[in-house]
Amino acid sequence: MTISVRKAASAAVLSAALGAALAGCGGGAGPSDGGREARLGTPAASASASARASASASATATATGAPSAAGAAPQPGAPARPPTLAPGPNGLTPVFERAGQHTDKTVALTFDADMTADQGPRAAAGERFDNPELISTLRTLRVPSTIFMTGRWAEEYPDQAKAIGTDPNFEIANHSYSHHAFTTPCYGLPALDAAAARADVDRAFAAFRTAGAVNTVPYFRFPGGCYDDQALRALSTAKVTAVQWDVVSGDAFAKDPDAVAEQVLAGVRPGSVVVMHCTRSAAPVTEEAIRTIVPELRKRGYRFVKVSELIGK
Repeated sequence: MTISVRKAASAAVLSAALGAALAGCGGGAGPSDGGREARLGTPAASASASARASASASATATATGAPSAAGAAPQPGAPARPPTLAPGPNGLTPVFERAGQHTDKTVALTFDADMTADQGPRAAAGERFDNPELISTLRTLRVPSTIFMTGRWAEEYPDQAKAIGTDPNFEIANHSYSHHAFTTPCYGLPALDAAAARADVDRAFAAFRTAGAVNTVPYFRFPGGCYDDQALRALSTAKVTAVQWDVVSGDAFAKDPDAVAEQVLAGVRPGSVVVMHCTRSAAPVTEEAIRTIVPELRKRGYRFVKVSELIGK
């Protein structure tokens, strides 16, 4: 699962949810390794100067083609030249967290469709890593959304991946193939070296193509929200923009949809990116929370957009 805390001051409030959510993806919480500057879902609080410069670079967004991993030529129905950020210092993969200097009330709801490479037996035994009811509700409410999907999820649910990836209401972004860690420590997730990390991203894009998804965008979300400069360097040739978030929904393993809705509504600001989940077994109340969040934010004057529109501002 991808769960984060925006600031150190918020960590105490959300630490229980963090540990439970990330443990559900294959590991328990681990301490941050300050020597390696690993960001465990807290890029704004602990990023190095180069990562902070990348994260604040939304004003330098430039239109580029889809990354080589996603395919050189856009397919019919695919977004035309989705915007990305310029590379960070020394060519590091840029990081986007929230649209800065926003005066209009726009917000991007993002949903992580998580499934790790080794969870096939659990799916075969009946565990549901999908959430078709959530997707249906987003369609009914006409909420443009960005789905950060793992390649393993697309393999397990190819029909759903194609349906999402051919619906103009949605765009599919890369959440890795395996949901393994791109730096350590990362809540006990198995770690990939630089070469394996780069290949993992390519493999996820390939899984989306195989499923028939065409609305793919060159954005990437680190498993567990964990990254450091080495991870950003490993992905530099993929030409993706790493996308984090500034609002934690707390939906992972939550039992109270009202509490999830309240947490989102309390955190949203103009230009916010909200992280939620599209994984029924691990985030069972997300769909119900959405039915509260969406009308309330619209009542407050917010307009829902995909991440590509926020980056393109």
